[in-house]
Amino acid sequence: MATPIIVRPAAAAFVLAALLALPAAPVQAETTLQRIARTGTVVIGYRESSMPFSYVYDGQRPVGYAIDLCRRLVGAIGKQLGREPKTEYRPVTSASRLDAVAGGQVDLECGSTTNNAERRARVAFTVPHFITSTRFMVGQDSGISGHADLHRATVVTTRGSTAEKLFADLHLRSKLEIAPDHAAAFAMLAAGKADAFMMDDVLLASLRAGAKAPERYRILDDSYRVEALAIMLARDDAEFKALVDNEMKRLIGSGEATTLYRKWFEQPIPPHGIDLHWPMGRLLRNSFRFPSDWAPD
Repeated sequence: MATPIIVRPAAAAFVLAALLALPAAPVQAETTLQRIARTGTVVIGYRESSMPFSYVYDGQRPVGYAIDLCRRLVGAIGKQLGREPKTEYRPVTSASRLDAVAGGQVDLECGSTTNNAERRARVAFTVPHFITSTRFMVGQDSGISGHADLHRATVVTTRGSTAEKLFADLHLRSKLEIAPDHAAAFAMLAAGKADAFMMDDVLLASLRAGAKAPERYRILDDSYRVEALAIMLARDDAEFKALVDNEMKRLIGSGEATTLYRKWFEQPIPPHGIDLHWPMGRLLRNSFRFPSDWAPD
């Protein structure tokens, strides 16, 4: 018969204390696909006035080039999970979009967001769907014809945009006004509360095209920074990023992305049938030839 092992109370307390002192096993964070599988829903972050990428009219659900791309990404997610998830649309602004993605409130941010190194410290980006440059739009009768004329002008841009940070690097000695969104910024220009609106050239073109009198506005020739716009998603989620990247590459390689581009940039679009007449530029065509998530910084 084996000799019984007697554990005295003092020793037992010591063993218990030692076990409690051990570090707890790390809790594995839920991945994006796991969250979508659990909730049965993909949350798309959209912009309300980023025509033609992502915008709303007449109280309808969001539409646009980036929205169409994201709907196809949702389809790829459904194939991966073996069932079609629901889509929830959640509005974001230039100022709130990074927090929404980094905090897990949004799975795909589908708008007109620039991929740059500062943002990649918090979020990830897939393959670019547009290449743009920062420019200024002014009133046709403003007397402003180029960079030199912008000194001491009142400039407006959108809060949280890359243009807001770029403005300081231009050393214009101008007053900068910040608007909550693109529509509000354009309204300031239209009302004469700002002399120039600084933003991505294609967004300026879309706002001008949608105005009651487009001929009243002119986009200056000077270009300040080339930027790649891409759909934003969670950082450090390799599985989800690979799924999104592969679907974006398929859309580009199959020609579907080009077809969507022509639909939104070279044809009349809702609600007023405006046509941006904005053919795909050389930089985007080259990007589509060799699609990757690389972007200029």
